[in-house]
Amino acid sequence: MNITEYAAHDATALAELIRSRQVTAAEVRAAAADALDRVDPHLSAIAGTRYDAPLACDEDGPFAGVPFAIKDLIAHAEGVPTRSGSRMFGDGVTYPYDTHLMARFRRAGLASMATTRSPEMGFNASTEALAYGGPTRNPWDRTRSAGGSSGGSAALVAAGALPMAHANDGGGSIRIPAAACGAVGLKPSRGRITPGPDFADPLMGLGVEFAITRTVRDCARLFDAVHGSEPGDRYLLPAPDRSYAEHAGIGSRPLRVAFSATPDDPRRAVDPESVAALARVAQQLADMGHTVEEAAPDIDAEAFDRANLDAWCSFLGDAVTGAAAQLGCTPGREHLEATTLACVEYGKSLSAFDIYAAERVFNTATREVARFLTGYDVLLTPTTAAPTVELGRLDADDASLDARGWYERIFEYGAFTSLFNATGHPAISLPLAQSSAGLPIGMQFVGRYGDEATLLALAGDLERAMPWADRIPSVHVTTLGVG
Repeated sequence: MNITEYAAHDATALAELIRSRQVTAAEVRAAAADALDRVDPHLSAIAGTRYDAPLACDEDGPFAGVPFAIKDLIAHAEGVPTRSGSRMFGDGVTYPYDTHLMARFRRAGLASMATTRSPEMGFNASTEALAYGGPTRNPWDRTRSAGGSSGGSAALVAAGALPMAHANDGGGSIRIPAAACGAVGLKPSRGRITPGPDFADPLMGLGVEFAITRTVRDCARLFDAVHGSEPGDRYLLPAPDRSYAEHAGIGSRPLRVAFSATPDDPRRAVDPESVAALARVAQQLADMGHTVEEAAPDIDAEAFDRANLDAWCSFLGDAVTGAAAQLGCTPGREHLEATTLACVEYGKSLSAFDIYAAERVFNTATREVARFLTGYDVLLTPTTAAPTVELGRLDADDASLDARGWYERIFEYGAFTSLFNATGHPAISLPLAQSSAGLPIGMQFVGRYGDEATLLALAGDLERAMPWADRIPSVHVTTLGVG
C-alpha cells in the first residue's frame, strides 16, 4: 500500500481492506508510519516521537489494524508516558493500567502509533505547550493554530497521516480543533462514554472523551464501538434504536432547526465569513426540507462565564496540587506556564460555596437549553468565532494575563462551544465551509441530551450534500517527502 492509497481511505475502508485480505495490517501500519514521518516535521503534532511499534490491540475488532493515536491528556495506556502537556511531569508519568476508553480502543482493533500534543492541562483553544518545545501548526496554514486542546490529533487527521485519533472536550476541545483543521468532531452527551476509572465527572462534568475523524461514517462506527458505561459510572444512557452507523447512513427525518450567529455573550465578535457560512448552511438545510428559523437559548452570559471560570480553575488547582504532592515539588514558573499558574492560584482561592454557586448556574443553563430544545431538534451555530487564529494569539505563557484575562482570551475565539459542556448536550462540528483564504470553517450542531443519533443522521446527509473529502490542506501526506 503506497502513501496515496493509504490517505485516500478512511478508517472504515482501511478496516475492510484488511478484513478482506487485500492488504495486511502490517502494510497499513507501514504506510501510516511513513505518513506520520512525512507530516510531523511540518506540524509538530506528536508528543515526543511515534512509538517503535503500535500498541497491542484486538485483531477481531471492527477497526482491526487501523492506525490511531492517543492524546496526551486524560485517557492513557498502560506503560505509555503521559505529560498532560506540562513540564511539571518531566518525561511523563506511566500508569500500570489502561483507562476504560483506552481498553475499548484496543478492543475495537485500533493500532495506536503515537501520542498527540495537548496544551498544558488542556486549558487552551490552541496547542502551543512549552513542554514540547514549539506549537502544533495548522496543516492549512502553518502560521495558524490547529486549535485546542486536541490540536495534535486534529492536525494529523486533517493532514492524512491518520484516519482518526483520540480527543477530549471540556470547553470545545474536540470541536474547536476539528473546525480549525477541517475535520469531524463529535462531543458526546455527558455520560455516553465512560471516563473511568480515574474520573467520575471530569471537570465538574464538563469533560468528555471521544475522537476526531475525517468522515462521518468513521465517527459513527467508532462511537458504536466505544460508547457505554462501566460499573461504577454515574450515568447509564439508553442505547439508540439502531446503530449510530445506520443512522448516519440512512439520514435524518425532517427536522426543526434553530440557528444563531450570536454567541451567548453578544459582545464577542464573530468573523463575517463565519456568519455568511452559517447562512449558507441554514439555507442548505431549508433546501433539504428541514424547517429552519433563527433562535437561540436565553443564557445569562456573565453568570455563566463566572461559573465556567470557577469550574476550570478549581479543576486545575486540584490537579496541580495533587500532582505536586505526588512529585514532591512546589509548582512554579519552571513547572507551569504563566496562565496555568494564575488559574491554579485562583482555583485554590475558591471555596466550596463558590463551587456550589457554579453548579446552580450550570443547572439554570442546562434547563434553559433543554427547554429550548423541546421546540427544536437541533441548534446550529458556527463552531468558533473565526476560522482559526494566528499562532501566539493564545499564548498560555503570557504573564500579563490573570485567570479571568486568560479565560476571556480563550473564549473570544471559542465563543460557541463551552455552554454545551456545562449542559451535557451532544454537539458535532462539521467542516462545511471555507474562508476566502482557504481555511476551514466549522459548523456546530447541538442536539437533545442523549440524541447523538439525530446529529449523526443529519451529519451524514450534510456530508453527502456538502462534501469536503476533496479539500486537501497544503501540508498533506500526498504532497510531502519524508523529513
